[in-house]
Amino acid sequence: MTTLNYELIDVFTSRPFGGNQLAVFHDEIELSAETMQKIARELNLSETVFIRPPSNQEHHKNLRIFTPKIELPMAGHPTVGAAFVLASKGIIPTEAGTNEWLLEEQIGEVPVTVYKEAMEITKVEMTQPLPVFGSPFQKPGLVADLLSLSPKDLDNCFPIQSVSSGIPFLFIPVRSLNAMKEINFRADIWERQFSQNQYTQHIFVFTMQTEEKQSTVHSRMFAPAMGIQEDPATGAASGPLGAYLVEHGMIPATTDGTYLIRSEQGFEIERPSYIDITIVKKGSTIKEVKIGGQAVTMGKGQIILDV
Repeated sequence: MTTLNYELIDVFTSRPFGGNQLAVFHDEIELSAETMQKIARELNLSETVFIRPPSNQEHHKNLRIFTPKIELPMAGHPTVGAAFVLASKGIIPTEAGTNEWLLEEQIGEVPVTVYKEAMEITKVEMTQPLPVFGSPFQKPGLVADLLSLSPKDLDNCFPIQSVSSGIPFLFIPVRSLNAMKEINFRADIWERQFSQNQYTQHIFVFTMQTEEKQSTVHSRMFAPAMGIQEDPATGAASGPLGAYLVEHGMIPATTDGTYLIRSEQGFEIERPSYIDITIVKKGSTIKEVKIGGQAVTMGKGQIILDV
């Protein structure tokens, strides 16, 4: 019998019972992909991450990330959460100030910065691949039906468009916070019209109206293809979200080309989350995409396997 230990944390929040839940298995025990998938399905969190020894000894750790349904090539809240656990448990030593790491995920190297003040891990930030923009989606009426909204609720000044920094999401601009609250996701329409195309499978809806003054944008994400009805905080989508907002001029230009954006998410499912996004644009080209946030430890547990 083998005992697998995990930490349960909330990511993209500074308070318990907010953010996005994550189980981090940190014993580095060799497991098959099938076993890891079964464990993720058993825990039934939006994502579960398994920390492994790196394949390249110049890197710090390797991460395998699973939703209840599939393995992901990269993800935001598991990366931030895993780094938080590695730092807070002292598995990777940290010093006060900034600590620069390289983690391995299926997309390749993922640079991570861990911020520490005194004995506290105050923030973790990851660098994401540069965004790839897809063609605009030309059926706004179908998108409105998917969300149970009127076409008038969509902000037709900006495109419905897929953007990817490792995983494509279909970004849908909505006019108001009230419309965001009225969304009723139609799984039947998604299954017929959106599920078979990788660029339309994962649905990210946003408005520039926010609940809190310090936020820039209010967001919701639906991913049935991942086994996630609605995600409280989606790091993998937040970098592309920031890139979309900058590319389409939805936030004011800056003098130095650096944009600091805060996305609030999870409010409609009572798990408020805050994701900080940094976009660096030089001329007409986006040069850097980063997302980050805080995390809190909620508990720990064990899975006992006969392996």
